[in-house]
Amino acid sequence: MDVCEAMHKTVDWVSPDTSVAEIAELMRKDDVGAIPVCKGEDIVGMVTDRDIALGVVAEGKDPKKTKAHSVMTKGVVYCKSHQTVEDAIHLMDQKKIRRLPVLNDENHLVGMLSVGDISHAVSRELAGELIHAVSDHHP
Repeated sequence: MDVCEAMHKTVDWVSPDTSVAEIAELMRKDDVGAIPVCKGEDIVGMVTDRDIALGVVAEGKDPKKTKAHSVMTKGVVYCKSHQTVEDAIHLMDQKKIRRLPVLNDENHLVGMLSVGDISHAVSRELAGELIHAVSDHHP
């Protein structure tokens, strides 16, 4: 199965100068834990709920004044829409990540692939292996 068959096809994104407060509201509205950050048509980062919790809330920063570019994760790992879900699983396992932006052949953002999406697209065994692989254990 190709990634384009399993991914969320609608994905909101923000610019680097979007406030964290706006991003959090978008996450709430869309019921997601990560928002891509794009400059023009290029993805330049991702802001996750963890980025907000640790980089803004725990630091005592004002979410209305803090911008995406100051808390986003740069060097975004992504997959292509024509890759197989198994390839995406391998990448997620290797990089220990739970969400992948999906780009088309022109490198434009066309969707998001999450562990949840994968759990509905593959066998329970394979989904379970992915969840185990990307979940950190804290003793």
